[in-house]
Amino acid sequence: MTLKVIGSGFGRTGTMSTKMALEQLGFGPCHHMVEVMENPPVQPAFWAGVADGKPVDWAEVFDGYTSQVDFPGAAVWQDLSRAFPDAKVIHTERPEEAWWASFSTTIGKFFTTFEDLPVPPHIIDIGRTMDRLLLQGVLGGLDRDSAVAAYRRNNEMVRATIPAERLLVFTPSDGWDPLCAFLNVPVPTGDFPRSNARDEFWALFGGEPA
Repeated sequence: MTLKVIGSGFGRTGTMSTKMALEQLGFGPCHHMVEVMENPPVQPAFWAGVADGKPVDWAEVFDGYTSQVDFPGAAVWQDLSRAFPDAKVIHTERPEEAWWASFSTTIGKFFTTFEDLPVPPHIIDIGRTMDRLLLQGVLGGLDRDSAVAAYRRNNEMVRATIPAERLLVFTPSDGWDPLCAFLNVPVPTGDFPRSNARDEFWALFGGEPA
């Protein structure tokens, strides 16, 4: 099994809904941050190595997965696009202010509180790994200006790097049609899946801290 779909969009751009949609369309299992948290010690160890700058066998990291969206994979989409040259790239995106409003109350807040959350030790370890990989490596900080600049830079880089015929810029509100046309699969019946509101995010960690 090899990746057929690479997700280059930051977390909080509809990645969970996109994951659910891809799996419904037959492109599953789809790798997502949830997969890292739910598969200790294998997945966390892979990403600790990535954060440490160690050589990576991407086929091994994504063994068993057909697609990938969200962090941490979105942090290394350039590497993945080279490692899986036949994979299509889906870039989930939303307006900057909407992204920041969602990010700052979920992922951003997680980085400032995870050491004190009522979670298993491996989640704390993952938080420390993602602090290195994402906060220090991708975002350059948690202040609004740094994070939004990184978000904008990533959006621009994807468009400049991935050939148009290989790329779909997408948001779940676009619905099934553009996604299915891009992947050359039939449009399913039923609504496009919706998930990962703020309360759903914090439910993964025992509730949102005050």
